[in-house]
Amino acid sequence: MTTTIDYYELLECERTADAGTIKSAYRKLAMKHHPDKNAGCKENEAKFKAVSEAYEVLKDPQKRAAYDRYGHAAFQNGGGAHGSGGPQDFGGFSDIFESVFGEFMGGQARGGGRQAVRRGADLRYDMDVTLEEAFHGKATEITVDVAAQCGTCHGAGARPGTSVSTCRQCNGHGKVRAQQGFFVVERACPVCQGSGEMIADPCPDCRGEGRIEKTKTLEVNVPAGVDEGTRIRLGGEGEAGARGAPPGDLYIFLHVKRHALFERDGTTLFARAPVSFTTAALGGTLHIPGLDGVTHEVRIPPGIQSGKQLKQRGAGMPVLQGRGQGDLVIQVEVETPTKLSTRQRELLEMFRETETGDECPASQGFFAKLKKAVAG
Repeated sequence: MTTTIDYYELLECERTADAGTIKSAYRKLAMKHHPDKNAGCKENEAKFKAVSEAYEVLKDPQKRAAYDRYGHAAFQNGGGAHGSGGPQDFGGFSDIFESVFGEFMGGQARGGGRQAVRRGADLRYDMDVTLEEAFHGKATEITVDVAAQCGTCHGAGARPGTSVSTCRQCNGHGKVRAQQGFFVVERACPVCQGSGEMIADPCPDCRGEGRIEKTKTLEVNVPAGVDEGTRIRLGGEGEAGARGAPPGDLYIFLHVKRHALFERDGTTLFARAPVSFTTAALGGTLHIPGLDGVTHEVRIPPGIQSGKQLKQRGAGMPVLQGRGQGDLVIQVEVETPTKLSTRQRELLEMFRETETGDECPASQGFFAKLKKAVAG
């Protein structure tokens, strides 16, 4: 199977390049790959032929317009403007299978008449949001570059005041047939791409595509409770379909930034809170500022151990497109003091003198087991 390379890529030019730019690019590449400068090099010889072929098409305004509209198919089978001739080569069993069973596998319907023109492609946009924005939701604007319907020809592809004509390759059906063994298969006409129509005088702005590159500003409403990977669909804001076909959709994928205090698991928020060893021993209250703007009071029971989790119900993330909120879970981390005043040290020494071992049963039990194991 022969692979065809885009003529603009061969000449290393943009599709919007003018004739002078194309000519200059061709001269540069032709000199680089000319057989006289690379005697015996088959690779350079092939590249020289390829860029010469590309230039022969793109230097001619009519050929270039046809290529821009139909690609390489515009120059197959006698230029694509004559009768369908004999059976077409469709590339093997995979194309046969798609043609025969595509309708039942989610492909486009292949009823009588011309084939429906494919809708525009769906597009993706990645958006970063903070955890606070994910909590409250927000309205924002985004800017996207997209192929939009041409305002000059309104998607028709033809120069205003002119009309399209019936494709002579498929006689307007948008499909061609071929006999493959016991099968008679159909596929989109390679000349008109299934539209059944030809444009003799393309629109000067979109060159027959019916669409142009455009920068659009769109409003996006991010609902409260979104999570990493949440997808927002903007219907009809994707790539415009060729020659007036329906546009695709724009999908916005959300990415939630890491927070300095909270971690998230679904609708549950987690936070680590260091507490002094005296508060852990005597009990107390933590004041945690929540994402909802409310300061939550979390009671610490006396004798709490490091790593213990305390739950504050209804203080977590809101349920996406639902009611209620998750929970806020605080994990206590008992902090040992590193700086003591003389008085504090005296008091701790006094406390140590009064210890019996019953104050910390876990430590007492551990050392008892350790002595027993060593003695054994």
